[in-house]
Amino acid sequence: MTLKGKAFIAGVFEHPRREIPDCSVAQIHAEVALAAVADAGLSLADVDGYFCDSSAGFGPISMVEYLGLHPRHFDSTETGGSSYLIHVGHAAAAIAARRCTIALVSMAGLPRSRSQAPMARMSGSPESAFETTWGTSAASGYALAAQRHMFEFGTTSAQLAEVRVAASLHAQHNPHALLPDPVTVDEVLDSPMISSPLHRLDCCVITDGGGAAVVVSPDVARDLGSRVVKVLGQGESVRQTRNGRIDLTVTGAAVSGQQALDEAGIRPADIDYVSIYDSFTITVLMTLEDLGFCEKGSGGRFVLDGALVAPHGRLPFNTDGGGLCNNHPGNRGGMTRIVEAVRQLRGEAHSAVQVPGCDLALVHGTGGSIGTRVGCSTLILGNPDA
Repeated sequence: MTLKGKAFIAGVFEHPRREIPDCSVAQIHAEVALAAVADAGLSLADVDGYFCDSSAGFGPISMVEYLGLHPRHFDSTETGGSSYLIHVGHAAAAIAARRCTIALVSMAGLPRSRSQAPMARMSGSPESAFETTWGTSAASGYALAAQRHMFEFGTTSAQLAEVRVAASLHAQHNPHALLPDPVTVDEVLDSPMISSPLHRLDCCVITDGGGAAVVVSPDVARDLGSRVVKVLGQGESVRQTRNGRIDLTVTGAAVSGQQALDEAGIRPADIDYVSIYDSFTITVLMTLEDLGFCEKGSGGRFVLDGALVAPHGRLPFNTDGGGLCNNHPGNRGGMTRIVEAVRQLRGEAHSAVQVPGCDLALVHGTGGSIGTRVGCSTLILGNPDA
């Protein structure tokens, strides 16, 4: 069954605060949920499908009661930062199967206020005794992939820095961005080394916050007007370590991206805007390669000369500043990538970074670590006529 045209995103919302010590995770879920359904022109009483992660109690079991929902269908798929793209895909599939007609997807987290370590979730995992015990960190896993990419293809730290520079140029136009000041390549390279070859400015921010999206059936979308965004394709993939026989230069995007593009019936060259999970600069560079925007190993050259800078770069990305500069709520970046892609397709991004004639957008989320095991999901979104 294809998802193309079977569902639409009708409402989105991103929490405006980046540090929220006066709220619980459940309260943030509620705030973003209420705002997203209002953005869609609906109410919580209309929702008959609910999707969330396990950040609050028993996930949907706890949050359905807290929000006062009465869903016919729910889902708590957990793949880290890519969870919310998968939720949208699963919501579209549930809508196509007539299990629900209006699905709410919400996420929330408070790692900045509560100092939650990014690796804490792995404490009970089967690999933790072998990896976290000996000092593996979030940054070191990505640094491992970056080192290999540099060895294989000659990628440089200055090329990685171009990703951060582009994100910072976009963040200056976002009044909610945690780090709104533009930076230069030299400033990235002069920032402290966190895990070689990754500098501090190669790493994403840590923020509180959350976001939500409302996915609806075509019948509901017709009643809601022209601000809806069509779901054209979705893919998902888990890439594992294969007992050490792992190619550190390839992510799960190589599979999930092709799945999504094939379902949408388009090529990378057709895409006007990309929302790429940017946990680290190397994540973006390798993801762009695996999605087919450039050949494997050429990502460092591809991002040069303002290629990622909106509105007129070769491939504008993360026009809100992304996880590198704007927001990385709950140490997860998938939901905010969806929100900004919807803004671009609606023509509601900041005027300084709005991509002209933006009709097709690709959203990609990453969960886990590209240096070990990773769960990826890719969404293709388009305007109603796409």
